[in-house]
Amino acid sequence: MIFVVSTVVVTSPLQAAPFAAIVMDGRTGEVLYEKNANTRLHPASLTKMMTLYIAFQEIEAGNITLDTKVTVSKYAASQPPSRLGLKPGQKIALRYLIRAAAIKSANDAASAIGDAISGDAAAFAKRMTKTARSLGMHDTTFKNANGLTADGHLSTAHDMNILGRHLFYDFPQYYHIFSRRTADAGIATVTNTNSRFLDAYEGADGIKTGYTGAAGFNLTASAHRGKKHIIATVFGGTSTANRNARMAELMDIGFGKARNNVTEQPPEAAPVDDALIASVENGIDEIDAEGGAGKIVRVSGAVKTSPRPKARPDQATVPDEVAIAMAEGIEGALAEATAEPAPEGTLEFQAEAMAAGEAPVETPLPEATVDEEIAAAEAPEAVVEEEVALAAAATPEAAPGTLDAQAAALATGAAPAETEIAALPPEEAPAPEIDPALADMKPKARPEALPETVVAAAEAPAEVPVETAAAPAVEEQAVEEVVVAEAAPEPELVVTDPGTEVAEADQPVALLADVTEVETVAGAATVAPPEVELAAAAVETPKRQAPIFDAVEAVEVPVEEAQEEVVVVMSTSGGRHFGVNVGEYPSRYEAERALLKTALAESATLNEGNRRTTQSGGVWRASFMGLTEEQAELACRRLSARAIPCETVGG
Repeated sequence: MIFVVSTVVVTSPLQAAPFAAIVMDGRTGEVLYEKNANTRLHPASLTKMMTLYIAFQEIEAGNITLDTKVTVSKYAASQPPSRLGLKPGQKIALRYLIRAAAIKSANDAASAIGDAISGDAAAFAKRMTKTARSLGMHDTTFKNANGLTADGHLSTAHDMNILGRHLFYDFPQYYHIFSRRTADAGIATVTNTNSRFLDAYEGADGIKTGYTGAAGFNLTASAHRGKKHIIATVFGGTSTANRNARMAELMDIGFGKARNNVTEQPPEAAPVDDALIASVENGIDEIDAEGGAGKIVRVSGAVKTSPRPKARPDQATVPDEVAIAMAEGIEGALAEATAEPAPEGTLEFQAEAMAAGEAPVETPLPEATVDEEIAAAEAPEAVVEEEVALAAAATPEAAPGTLDAQAAALATGAAPAETEIAALPPEEAPAPEIDPALADMKPKARPEALPETVVAAAEAPAEVPVETAAAPAVEEQAVEEVVVAEAAPEPELVVTDPGTEVAEADQPVALLADVTEVETVAGAATVAPPEVELAAAAVETPKRQAPIFDAVEAVEVPVEEAQEEVVVVMSTSGGRHFGVNVGEYPSRYEAERALLKTALAESATLNEGNRRTTQSGGVWRASFMGLTEEQAELACRRLSARAIPCETVGG
């Protein structure tokens, strides 16, 4: 009987509570209307807005989760109505307690939340007051988590309006719970105490009701119309209908005074103060202890992101041949790096110096060698000639007419035998020596008649122009190539047929008849008529009985055809001819933005690709280029798994 009487005394309105109200622009915090807004009054269940604010702080800090099982304390289970019906020692998920406190305004659920976070009601009340100060609620003092009347448990309409605005901006992910009409609270389905106002006023989306005998009917409400957002608080209503009617009037005043175009100014969220988390007394936090709170383990420096490691990117298998080549290259590089340097003066040492970009160090000569070189450089010409003569005497004499003999003559500075003989008058020239190998060979028989074209060419004057010197080719005896050099010495004929003797200088016709192939050695030259050159060579060339060289087979020199120059550009991309297209966009900015987002989402495979945007047909294509075929296909598969449009390009 005593408990029932005390409950009636506490909850029944013995006298009318003072009235207070405030209207605020939710976008900027500008006060549009107020009456007794800073008078300290009993907030009643509007207190639960602070209890839920701290619960949301703990969830965001990682100290507790919505699925955490809370053990109901004896204190929480003993709270008067409104109640969810919790029992001492009962375990219930935090999400159900939040729903019951926000929607049904259950006192036992709110107290269980406070005990779970801070250990007991007193410690949680201290944290509530400290958090209120950090939010700018300077006229508020809390004594419990549910808002039941207690000495010193006071607040103002202005402070409660600030708290409602912080809930909207600081925790938008949880704010929607205040607009739900019903919810599952685990052990029962609860109905929103603010359903009448939510259904009656256009644009209303929350937030919390409250009532005690000392406070009267209180309400903090929020509504949106167009781009305007109004938050208002009423203290001291005489009934639910009276309170809702007063709130509707205040909301209309707010929407009438609020400006259309204003810059939104969200409030600054309150920091989580670890010093406010009271340490739990011994025995209270023991699991399943009678009257104990739920076991809460707090970790300093809680993990903010998922600790799960990232998946390893799929790597294409390296072929065995490539792996072997790489291993051999590494072994060779190690051997070269660890090898001892080559001795100075060797070819290996010079090669290493050149590879390093340094001038090779010349090996110093012995002192004796240096002295000999200096003496040789300062010796008179007679001494040099004597040394050359001694060297020639030490060399075995080569057979006359051979290449060795000519080389020896050139080395001693003497003129070749043929040149000396040609320089002597005909009557003083010695009889030529006959090569024994050619002694038994006889010349071919002279033809009885020569073609008219050859005879005409031999009798033609030397000044015949080049244009008129062209003639039909001689039958089977045509000259293949003749090159005449300007200001060159007299041409030397090389007879390629060893069985043919050179005719006398006064027999040009016979010479032309037997000569089948002629090669005239000269420098840069102009082309002259072949017939004129042959006639001049037959008259001026001294006679020889044997060629200087062995028989030479005539080889037709093909005329190089002019070839078109083709420039070939070798690819250096290592087979990276593929790419990935991630969609078409109306602007270049959106295409580049899509490339950046895709690169961040799939950095494992697209890290080596080049982001590229191209315009075609009025749209911008976003692509990653410079990938191998395996990388492009893998990236497309992974992007498709994330529902990102993708197609491979290139090949």
